Amino acid sequence: MSQDDPAPKLQIDSDWKAEAQAEKQRLVEQEKAKEDSGQRPQPGQLPKADFKSLMGVLASQAIMGLGAMGDSKSGRVVIDLDGARFSIDLLGVLEETTKGNLSDEEATELKQIITELRARFVQIAQLVAQQGAAGPAPVAGAGQTSPDLPPPG
Repeated sequence: MSQDDPAPKLQIDSDWKAEAQAEKQRLVEQEKAKEDSGQRPQPGQLPKADFKSLMGVLASQAIMGLGAMGDSKSGRVVIDLDGARFSIDLLGVLEETTKGNLSDEEATELKQIITELRARFVQIAQLVAQQGAAGPAPVAGAGQTSPDLPPPG
C-alpha cells in the first residue's frame, strides 16, 4: 500500500453482484404481480398487515444494514453489521416461535429469507474484515460508511 493510496479498496465479487441483481429482479417481478392482481396498496395507503409484511420489513432492515442503501449526501455505502445481525436474528426468533403454526409456503419463504440473509451477512462481514485488516480506514459498524465501496445500484 503506497502513501498515495491511503485506504484499501473493497472488491465485491461478480457472483455476489449477480445474486443481488437476481434478487432485485425477483422483487420487481413480485411487485409487478401484486400490481397486476390489485394487491398493491394505493399511494398513501398502508399494505395489509400480515406475516409476509412482517418478514419483508425485517428482511429490508437487514438488507439495508448490509449495504444495499447508500448515504445520499456522500454517495458512500452504509454498512451496519450490528443492525443487520439484529434483524436477521429477529427473523430467526420469528421462525423458531412460529414453528408448526405457519403454512408450508410461509415456512419455506421464511427459511429461504434467513438462509440468504445469513449468507450475505457472512460475505459482507468477511469483506469488511479483509479491508479492515489491510488498513486503518474505518469501514463498518453501526452506521459507519465505507469510503471505498461503490454506491448501491
